[in-house]
Amino acid sequence: MNEKIEVGKTNTLRVNRVTEFGLFLIAKNDEEVLLPNAYIDKSMEVDTFVDVFIYTDSEDRIVATTLKPYVYLNEFASLEVVDTARFGAFVDIGLSKDILVPKNKQRSSYTVGGYKVLQLELDERTNRLIANEKFTLEKNEEKFEQNDEVDILLYSKTPLGFKVIVNNKTEGMIFHNEIFENIKVGDRKKAYIKNVRTDGKLDISLQKIGKKISDDKVIELLKENGGFMKYTYKSDAEDIKDTFGLSKKAFKATLTKLINDSKITLEDEGIRLK
Repeated sequence: MNEKIEVGKTNTLRVNRVTEFGLFLIAKNDEEVLLPNAYIDKSMEVDTFVDVFIYTDSEDRIVATTLKPYVYLNEFASLEVVDTARFGAFVDIGLSKDILVPKNKQRSSYTVGGYKVLQLELDERTNRLIANEKFTLEKNEEKFEQNDEVDILLYSKTPLGFKVIVNNKTEGMIFHNEIFENIKVGDRKKAYIKNVRTDGKLDISLQKIGKKISDDKVIELLKENGGFMKYTYKSDAEDIKDTFGLSKKAFKATLTKLINDSKITLEDEGIRLK
């Protein structure tokens, strides 16, 4: 049970009393919040405990919901723009109330239907949840090792590669020449630590370092395509990347191995499953 009610987070609170508007939930410090009737089920009786997300309504009163938002306080997510106004834009976080991105928290133009990578923050002046595009990532202080698995969110494309947010906290980079699948800003993925630089910055890889791409991938795709595919050593590198998620060099090495293992044959027009 929460010591106090915390906006933007999941709170475990006790059902304190029943009203015509819903249930009032209470924290250890005796602060209450309303859980409206729309979110109540039969299991919620007085003195039972309920996990709820806390936010503020259109009149800036705290309110509880059993809905799970797309993003929590201080975390990051790619969120859809649902409305724009002179003073900012509104994004959908999965609740009945959309969240404001104030004009002074925006880096770029906003259009309805577009997506932005944003951080959910608490405006200390109003106690409202807001979204911020001008976020600052923390300096990496974790003792990562190569091939440690991390969660990443792609938030910016640069000439070098994609900047990513690692574990909802710090910055990393995936270089273009190490990407062999279609990715875009806003994608959330599992990835691996490639290198921790002397300044603490992180180089990220979408594949485990030193791990050979499994031959099974080519075999599986051949089976899905009737045992034959129009790909050879001379196929276009971009086509190979789009279809197999491999660099041309890795693809050629895989074909050679599969041919030597008598699993496929190479014909003039393509490769065939034996």
